[in-house]
Amino acid sequence: MQRKLRKAVFPVAGLGSRFLPATKASPKEMLPIVDKPLIQYAVEEAAAAGITDLVFITGRNKRAIEDHFDKAYELETELELKGKDMLLDSVRTVLPEGCRCIYIRQTEPLGLGHAVLCAQPVVGEEPFAVLLADDLIDADPPATAQMAARFESEGCSLLGVEEVPREQTGSYGIVSTDSPRGEISRIRGIIEKPAPEESPSTLAVVGRYVLTPRIFTLLSEAKPGRGGEIQLTDAISALLQYEQVLAMRMPGRRYDCGSKLGYLKASVEYGLRHPETGIEFEAYLRRLGR
Repeated sequence: MQRKLRKAVFPVAGLGSRFLPATKASPKEMLPIVDKPLIQYAVEEAAAAGITDLVFITGRNKRAIEDHFDKAYELETELELKGKDMLLDSVRTVLPEGCRCIYIRQTEPLGLGHAVLCAQPVVGEEPFAVLLADDLIDADPPATAQMAARFESEGCSLLGVEEVPREQTGSYGIVSTDSPRGEISRIRGIIEKPAPEESPSTLAVVGRYVLTPRIFTLLSEAKPGRGGEIQLTDAISALLQYEQVLAMRMPGRRYDCGSKLGYLKASVEYGLRHPETGIEFEAYLRRLGR
């Protein structure tokens, strides 16, 4: 099996119910952090890892994602005629150079595992990354680039993890490992959203995966769990019987932009760093005195 990642899967078919009514007609992945939507940050992260094939698992009301990464002839012409070169460049570079987009419709909301399985016809027998755009990870080098480098040396599946408060384990897949405090460690078990008192650890999987193609077979054999969904966690648990799977602590800082509070935190901190808004925004926050 080759050890270089060329493909990434972006499950973007979710309803975004935590952000209703904003997501009633617009994808949650298109919510902006300052001036770029969440999905663009995820795509740029994948491209920085050398990934060229971007596989979007979409659903109803997700057309805006396709339009965002498509060429906008009328807009580009208008910006060019008005001499707005910086804006023109920002529009033309939405899709990183050398990348191509592939869109697959998930016709039923059957869970993350089913969304990943939908990518099988395109991914085939190659290893691949999975990025959940809800998790915005601010790291240098980018998180997926670091995982891709580790995959080249280890040649096995990797899950991005971080410590979470025990009272929050019911919101994550939780792993048990050989060395819970290590930067990278072999996973011995994984469980989906355990109650705090039943959780084997506080090491949570956080929206970044590198998976070997065997996962597709296990997903196709997986039985639907809670809500009739096919859980990626269950397939990874089965994968442990065949292959080594490693937990890799995520570098930098993660913002849970699937929650309102996490989204607001990311907007504030990225706004403070943005070259157009940073200075005045910081002054404004100081005037608020909060």
